Amino acid sequence: MIDETPVLDDHLHLDPDNHRGIAAVKDFARVGGTHLLVVNKPSWHLGVEAETGDDFRSVFERTIEIVEEASSELEGRAWPVLGVHPGLISRLVDDRNFAPEEARDLMMAGIDVAAEYVEAGDALALKSGRPHYEVADDVWKASNEVMRRAFEHGAALDCAVQLHTEASEDLSAVTDWAEDVGLPAHRVVKHYAGGRLEGPTPSVMSEKDRLETAVARGDPFLMETDYIDDPDRPGAVLGPKTVPRRVRWLLESGHDEAVETAHVDTPEQVYDIDTVATLEQNQ
Repeated sequence: MIDETPVLDDHLHLDPDNHRGIAAVKDFARVGGTHLLVVNKPSWHLGVEAETGDDFRSVFERTIEIVEEASSELEGRAWPVLGVHPGLISRLVDDRNFAPEEARDLMMAGIDVAAEYVEAGDALALKSGRPHYEVADDVWKASNEVMRRAFEHGAALDCAVQLHTEASEDLSAVTDWAEDVGLPAHRVVKHYAGGRLEGPTPSVMSEKDRLETAVARGDPFLMETDYIDDPDRPGAVLGPKTVPRRVRWLLESGHDEAVETAHVDTPEQVYDIDTVATLEQNQ
């Protein structure tokens, strides 16, 4: 813990079998990290080539298991975020010869299963989105339909939906879709965000320039690394120690209020989690 403040990484992955897993959690905790939101790795990275929605269950359940292990290493706790990576649509269409509509239906079925775990209290939030790269119009349309299914579940369950999307400073059209089905815009989280964003709550990549922008704006924001825990890409994205180190840097720079925003206020607004109370419970 750093100066008695909770420190939350809003989006990272842990490989339960093939890479660092709990060792990465220990690194995070050793430098002051207290809370994690762990997003399941893309299904095919865990050896699952789904044919039905139920095929995603092993991915979700293995993620829940490693989150339980992670919580035992933290002064606070970890929560699972479950869903279907939007890049799956390209794998299905380009590599497995699915029609875009068939890929959409399979991915929606996976989102439906993820929602079951949220409803049961075994997961905190859903993950969806659309490709961050150029795709054919019919693939784009199908991807947006999958994302809207996630919004429907988020509204029904009163839970947040984390999005993997293209880089943008304005996704208000996307949050309009969410609000159309009853999911408030602040419960839509743009993962891998910059410091400036209209529409969703930004989960800001913890690079200093992005954080400086978010702090200057003064709006609600979260902090993340998108650590991918991939043995084939050991240096990709940011390491698990990054968020605690950036929190320390923000505090040393006099940005106590911004740290409170990112690690206490915004998590409560978006996810209904109390990072302070969960610290106190474990002390």
